[in-house]
Amino acid sequence: MLSSSSTTSLSASVSPATSHKVTSDPHDITMETYWREVESIEEEREGEEEEEEGDERKSMDEVELEEAWLLGAGLSSLVTGSAETSRPTAEAVLSTLTRQQAATVRQRLDNYNATLRKINRQPARDVRDIFTEPDEDSADQRPPSPPYQVESPPSRYHTTTKTIRRTANKVRPTLPMLVCEDELPEHSSSAPPTPTPPHTPSLSVSQLRPADWLLWDTPYSEGVAEHKLIGTCSNCVRFHGDETSDLQFVPVSSSQGLTCTDDLSSHDLTRLGFISHIELSTLLLSLGIQTKCTRPQRSRARDSGVFGVSLNSLLENDRKKFPEVKVPVVFQKLLCILEQCGLQTEGILRVSGSAARLKNLRQELDRSCSTFDWSAVRQVDAAGLLKLFIRELPTPLLTHTHMSTFHAVLSVSSVVHQLQVLQLLLLLLPEANRDTLRALLVFLHKVVSHQDQNRMSLWNVSMVMAPNLFVHCNRGNKPSITKQREEMEKAVGGAHLIRLMIKNQDLLWTVPTFLLSQLRQMNLASIQKPFNLSRTTSRLLRKKNKNDRNQLTELCEGVIRVHAPLNTKVSMAIQLDEQTTAKDITSRFQPEISPASQHLYEVGGNICARRLHPDCCLLDVYRVNPHCDWLIKP
Repeated sequence: MLSSSSTTSLSASVSPATSHKVTSDPHDITMETYWREVESIEEEREGEEEEEEGDERKSMDEVELEEAWLLGAGLSSLVTGSAETSRPTAEAVLSTLTRQQAATVRQRLDNYNATLRKINRQPARDVRDIFTEPDEDSADQRPPSPPYQVESPPSRYHTTTKTIRRTANKVRPTLPMLVCEDELPEHSSSAPPTPTPPHTPSLSVSQLRPADWLLWDTPYSEGVAEHKLIGTCSNCVRFHGDETSDLQFVPVSSSQGLTCTDDLSSHDLTRLGFISHIELSTLLLSLGIQTKCTRPQRSRARDSGVFGVSLNSLLENDRKKFPEVKVPVVFQKLLCILEQCGLQTEGILRVSGSAARLKNLRQELDRSCSTFDWSAVRQVDAAGLLKLFIRELPTPLLTHTHMSTFHAVLSVSSVVHQLQVLQLLLLLLPEANRDTLRALLVFLHKVVSHQDQNRMSLWNVSMVMAPNLFVHCNRGNKPSITKQREEMEKAVGGAHLIRLMIKNQDLLWTVPTFLLSQLRQMNLASIQKPFNLSRTTSRLLRKKNKNDRNQLTELCEGVIRVHAPLNTKVSMAIQLDEQTTAKDITSRFQPEISPASQHLYEVGGNICARRLHPDCCLLDVYRVNPHCDWLIKP
């Protein structure tokens, strides 16, 4: 553990050649905040059983690495030889891919088969049985054909891409240094950020940049050829601005409306993760970034209590009382205490409470969480318990599987591409981890918005949370200067990632247009399998057929039939025009109720279920998914 004096001397000794500059006094203050947090963590660990040295994560062998990648891409049938009923077939996944994404899958499968041959095992499906070899001189821009006969989707669902030829023997340019500087004061808004875009960030208008790359029809990996060749690209220059600017990117809406992760069903999010997995690997390879997967640690999850219990176990227990809960109740309680009483408290999250009192509160919560007296918890105690809860999770909030990829984001030189990688990466997190992380980022944004009172700037908050989200490991009593410098670089790198996620959280939870298009295409390719709709939704859709028996069964072009079973038993046929929005439809069914209480959904067709943004143009949605049902519900 480093003292503040050694931290200052180390800060001065770091040469300009290192990847992070540590020169200014404000930065010394934030580094002192980091080391103080590390010291607090180590004090709390005193007296606890140390983990065995042999339990360290080891690199996965080549077979495990490639097999895990193929399973994560939804291509389990290529590995096991049989398609799982809960997952789409490999043909459905492959039918959505662009040529560059398909090349990534082909390379992974080739590596997997080659490794199996080395250890004298039977290879999996031959890559030639899955992909047709493209003509070297062909200018065909279509994705590769699926391995079996699958009905081709309509052209409006087809994603055309340009073939990007990789140039061999190109040296990756030197990445610019990450400069660690204290944040400039932000013009904060007292209103909390809303989960559904568009969101008005708490920054001055001059600092905002519209992230219109969300509206691209082609994947991110298709636009980084320039970046790999010369170290930058037109998008980097366009969006990044000058090096001294501190920009925040905000999503811009399309005519079909932006789609957040909360707007999609769990079924669609699972399938979206397969495409995101392939696109993320393709994008990193196109940027020249290599990632190494590690074997997850053996988690020591507890069966009861609060701390050290997996998120899924906590949610399973909470849903017995609150069926719709997405974030553990104890985590929400801690956030609520801090939001109500701690946002104006100076040094909130940074000031450490009594280790003995924290230990007692932890034992009481583990013993009887349902009868715990929350009124006795002070602000500083709630902050300590919140950070302790995150650290004690048996699987990190960012997961062992993706932790190395989070660190790889720092190797990307452009902030634009860093955000694109983070956006794809967050889609891969398990649902419980993603929802809990989102609740945490919303709270941290509120803390920063009150920095005039609590003296917690964006960089200070990021530095405090870095050793909690990116778990700090003690390297010995007296680490060398080299180890200290490595630890400092990890601290600054982790804080930079948290800073990006806090500032651009609305952007990161927005689903890019090309991913949504590929999801629709995948659903069409496996349309013979019915969607796993909830019982309530299925019952409502069956009931509407009985109610519409005496009404028109075939609608004219541009006419939709909207069902609002909670408002009326009769559906309503509505003629769409270029100005009709989802908000116009919901207002017809509930003029006396707040429009935010219920939403319009597109259900079925080429999507399982998607909540529509109030301002989206319904005629454009109808053209993309003409065979869906339209349902109004909360």
